[in-house]
Amino acid sequence: MALTKLLELLERLDEAHVQMLDLAAVKKQTIIDNKVDGLIDILNRESKLMKVIGQLEEQRAEAAFVFLQGVGIRSNLNLNLTELSRLVFDPEEKSRLLQIQQKLSGTLQRLKLANELNQKLIEQSLTFIDYSLDLLVGRPNQEITYHHPSDKGSSVARPGLFDARG
Repeated sequence: MALTKLLELLERLDEAHVQMLDLAAVKKQTIIDNKVDGLIDILNRESKLMKVIGQLEEQRAEAAFVFLQGVGIRSNLNLNLTELSRLVFDPEEKSRLLQIQQKLSGTLQRLKLANELNQKLIEQSLTFIDYSLDLLVGRPNQEITYHHPSDKGSSVARPGLFDARG
């Protein structure tokens, strides 16, 4: 009974992470299309989903504790799924637990890669915006007041866009 509850929670966790993966794909396209309002909406949806995942994770920890008590372990060990599977003696339940572990692990790995890609896209977008602003506005240390062209000692030379010294 305790293992069944744990398995159900693991499947629900995987489903929630698959939803996060779907949002990551939408977020990628939103970043590429430069849709800020859409990005804000996605971030709000991700935040709500993260709360759900946090609750499921708490329930999973409780179910794991109940399972450990059911097999005679009284301490509150923080075992991973591989270690928990060693305490399951029914071959079908053990197989199901390991399958869910592999499925969840794969989903989490894909989500990690999608998040890394989205982070790189955002960094590139910010770098491009910074570069564009520098082209339009100039460097922040550039003097605003007028200086006579012969007064070269007090002005700071703005570096060119390309280094001709190569």
